[in-house]
This record gives sequence, C-alpha cells and structure tokens, in this order.
Amino acid sequence: MTIAELCIFASVILYLLTIAPVKWIGAGQYDNARPRDPAFYQSGIRERALGAHQNGIEAFPFFAAAVLLAEFRAAPQNLINELAMLFLIVRTAYVLTYVGNRPALRSILWVLGFAITVAIFFLPLLRNYLPI
Repeated sequence: MTIAELCIFASVILYLLTIAPVKWIGAGQYDNARPRDPAFYQSGIRERALGAHQNGIEAFPFFAAAVLLAEFRAAPQNLINELAMLFLIVRTAYVLTYVGNRPALRSILWVLGFAITVAIFFLPLLRNYLPI
C-alpha cells in the first residue's frame, strides 16, 4: 500500500473526525436517534463543523479518483505521495479554518486543495517531462 493510498483513508478519517467532537461535546443535546436534526447544527461551531464535514465528503471522490488514476497510469509515485500528503495537510488546515470561522483563509485553502487534486489527476500526462 502506498503513502498516497493511506492518504485516501486518512481523508475519510479527517471528515469523520470533523463532526464527531461536536456531537460528543453536545452530548446532552445531541440525539443519536435523530443524527441529522437541523436544530442541533444551528449554532456557530456546530454549523461550521457540519459544513466542513460535508465539504470533506464532497472533496473525497475527486481526490481518491485522482490518486488511483495517477497510480494506475504510472505517474511518478513519489510525486503522487507528496501531493497526497500535501492535500491532507491543506484539508486539515481547511477544517481548522472552517471551524475557527476564518472564511477568507478557508477559501484560499479550498482552492489550494482543489489545485493539488487537479495536479495529481494530470500527473500521468506529465510523466514524460518529470524526473522519475
């Protein structure tokens, strides 16, 4: 298993861990029988954590597909690994800025994470021009 493939798994864990602390902290108000109750997510940090969680779910398929495509098409594995780790770092910072209510920085980090995923996706096209 490659480092990039482990980053795919780590990105799933990241979006799960984004919402879990909010549910745990609000244990007295959180009703597991109604996990999607909009009333629970109406306050500031809960609402932002839910937004970060949902965005993680949205970002995951393209990232996973990009990593697997790059590996299947024999792009340089060291670059795939490095970009996948960078994506994970950026996404972690994204979650922190989302929950911490820093919208401008959050948007910059989202664009950067998307650009990293696009770079991974197109690595197979560049393999003839990159040092291996």
